[in-house]
Amino acid sequence: MEYTNLGRTGMKVSRLCLGTMNFGPSTEEKEAHKIMDAALDAGLNFFDTANVYGGYRGQGRHGWTEEIIGRWFAQGGNRREKVVLATKVYNNMGDQNDGPNEGRFLSAYKVRRHLEGSLKRLQTDHIELYQMHHIDRNVSWEELWEVFQAEVQKGTIDYVGSSNFAGWDLIKAQAAAKERNFLGLVSEQHKYSLLCRLPELEVLPAAKDQGIGVIAWSPLDGGLLGGNALNPDKGSRTAGQTERIEKHRAQLEAFSDFCKELGEREADIALAWVLHNPALDAPIIGPRTLEQFEKSLRAVDIKLDQASLDRLDEIFPGYGEAPEAYAW
Repeated sequence: MEYTNLGRTGMKVSRLCLGTMNFGPSTEEKEAHKIMDAALDAGLNFFDTANVYGGYRGQGRHGWTEEIIGRWFAQGGNRREKVVLATKVYNNMGDQNDGPNEGRFLSAYKVRRHLEGSLKRLQTDHIELYQMHHIDRNVSWEELWEVFQAEVQKGTIDYVGSSNFAGWDLIKAQAAAKERNFLGLVSEQHKYSLLCRLPELEVLPAAKDQGIGVIAWSPLDGGLLGGNALNPDKGSRTAGQTERIEKHRAQLEAFSDFCKELGEREADIALAWVLHNPALDAPIIGPRTLEQFEKSLRAVDIKLDQASLDRLDEIFPGYGEAPEAYAW
């Protein structure tokens, strides 16, 4: 396994991040524990979750995934000590007792309460990376940085990260943190893949300029780049998934043919392409099974040459960097 510093911090994280969103609704606890054990054996130390996982999109119940991870930590064997743990706050946890303070937004009140809940479910006393799951432009940075700075000083969290922020949100957050002599954001978790290159316009340049490490979620774009999108025998698909496959069919066919020329799986090339970008610290892999996890490790060893990168640009054209991409 290869490692890199998370953003401008001194903390080392593996170049692949284990995403746990499937743990609970799609992956039973016993299998999830096997995947996490295999991750440590492979040298993968970066685990990402969220307080709402387990009940995300109406499945199961919120907090289920964190509970599964917590019970895995409780088995001992230095499991907790070996993991750089990341979780998130923002979404509605469904606690009716909170009344109007429970919803899709951020506040000092909510951050403290949700952090306490995550710590209990995860059976730990601290979290290395606590991430805002989404931007809330209706709350001041003075309020947010005050509560996050207090938690860092208490030792309940080490670093603060963001997710789904625009480039200008990153800049505003860092400017406010600088006024407080606070480190501010160290990472941004953002959707990025061969099929989703929009972040190249603003988000990636802003993050790179500010020393914010980028963690890519959905690097296989919902499975479209995973190799089975063109296989009519691979289970049922929603109408939306079928529509997207047809929309990108020509690209996916060209991509599949190119991967065959390289002698590599589509998923591995898609991950290797994300890893090649200097703004990226790690893509998130979200295996449902131990077999899927083991296969994904190959991506770290693939080094794409310039000819391969050029060919991928032909199949999946990017936007370039702003403002040159849409101005002179």
